[in-house]
Amino acid sequence: MAAEQKKADGVFEGGGVKGIGLVGAVAKAEELGYQFENVAGTSAGAIVAALVAAGYNAQEIKKILHSLNYNDFKDPGALNKIPLVGPLLRLSFHKGLYQGEFIGTWLKKLLAEKGVHTFGDLVIEDYQDSPKYRYKLRVIASDITSGELLVLPQDISRFDLQPDDLEVARAVRMSACIPLFFEPVQLKAPGKVTNHIVDGGVLSNYPIWLFDEEHDAPAWPTFGFKLVEPREGMPRRITGPVTMLTALFATMMEAHDARYIADHNFARTIPIPTLGVKTTDFDLSGEKSDQLYQSGYTAAAQFFQRWDFQQYISTYRQGPVRARRERI
Repeated sequence: MAAEQKKADGVFEGGGVKGIGLVGAVAKAEELGYQFENVAGTSAGAIVAALVAAGYNAQEIKKILHSLNYNDFKDPGALNKIPLVGPLLRLSFHKGLYQGEFIGTWLKKLLAEKGVHTFGDLVIEDYQDSPKYRYKLRVIASDITSGELLVLPQDISRFDLQPDDLEVARAVRMSACIPLFFEPVQLKAPGKVTNHIVDGGVLSNYPIWLFDEEHDAPAWPTFGFKLVEPREGMPRRITGPVTMLTALFATMMEAHDARYIADHNFARTIPIPTLGVKTTDFDLSGEKSDQLYQSGYTAAAQFFQRWDFQQYISTYRQGPVRARRERI
């Protein structure tokens, strides 16, 4: 007997190679009949959200990620081949150890198989006149030139570009650009300075607020899929300036969120243990990948056993429940 179909929005935290844990949690939500209206994510969460928005189900995404060699993300340039000083030279000239283009190329092909190229392909017809819900997908990136959060595709208009024309894979490439690890994406509006765009996790790795109404209770829930490991952590080996910078930015994007989830009980957050895996563990084994997937599935199962939407409304979101996505 098929599960009753239920609407929900989904927000996916960033976490590099740990993203397979998000997919396990999505699998359980799908098993219970949830269908995602709008989805959003940062970095690895943006990859998962983009695949969900394009129409991939959890089992398909699991297969995609299991077949992926994460080391392919480390696409070197010519400078990387210079012994000893190559990585430092690349940082100096290109602001990233790796090109970072593999992410966009790989995802572009996957999205094309579902007929998705630009955000214009992800417009929800019923909400096409609603700025907040027009696109099935929203992606978080960080503009470190202006020090501003970017919510894409809408904020691409700051660079005199049309949101509908923005390639989905390019937006995700921006969101997944770990600072100093990958080259930043450069955007420039006519007559203005060049802006450098990096990982959305620098400013908001977990944008659970994104689909909230300011005053009204939601008509259906937003579920947050969060990768956490507040008690378990493997020390990073720091042997020189490159590994130090990598550890610095990994800590910046991970540690504050782990503390936050440990100190606060988020009623709509599915906390997924990451089993000590770090964002840039590109040598992740198939066995550990399976364990992360199961970790997400189990965490979601435990969450949904206690989830009560009406209780959530009465406790946290006082106000009338009304159709929130009215055409404007």
